[in-house]
Amino acid sequence: MMGAVVSLDALLDERRVWKGRLPVQPVAAQPTGHALLDAALPIGGWPPSALTEILIPANGSGELRLMWPTLARLANAGERIVLVAPPFVPYPQAWQSAGVDLRQLSIIQARDTDALWAVEQCLRSGSCGAVLAWPGKVDDRALRRLQVAAETGETLAFACRGQHAAANPSPAALRIAIDVRPRQLRVLKCRGGLAQSSPIPFNTDA
Repeated sequence: MMGAVVSLDALLDERRVWKGRLPVQPVAAQPTGHALLDAALPIGGWPPSALTEILIPANGSGELRLMWPTLARLANAGERIVLVAPPFVPYPQAWQSAGVDLRQLSIIQARDTDALWAVEQCLRSGSCGAVLAWPGKVDDRALRRLQVAAETGETLAFACRGQHAAANPSPAALRIAIDVRPRQLRVLKCRGGLAQSSPIPFNTDA
């Protein structure tokens, strides 16, 4: 019997035996809460366990309004929402009006590399529903680490960056640009298929 075991181990080591694995079940997309955007994305929402880049002309261009429906749903389900180095002090009444349970909201103040480290640790922990960041100078390698951390912790990761970043490649599963004149969304990159090529109306006052 021992010889048979040794022989089987040897075959496995030599990769001469196929080791069957159960198929990985796809994880459902996270609805964005914006019907037109969900309809434009091939998986019908935010890519789960992944990094999404939101490219904006300036901070406060509607990025929070874009994310609020998802954050409210997650927070009300008991999931922790973490903001890392937000550019402005969050206005509690606005978050409450958006339906976000403030008891589930955490804010981490940090700078540059410390902020990126904090984002990565929060994502890897698997204890957060979503992590939001506004990284300044960030390269492809750092973004890739965030993407891997989001996959590891099965967490939604959002990085709000300037629209100039659209000229550079990114490992993010989804890239959306917010325009203010006219007010619209543009899907620049998405995982899982082709997205709608035409702009999507986006009313930041609604």
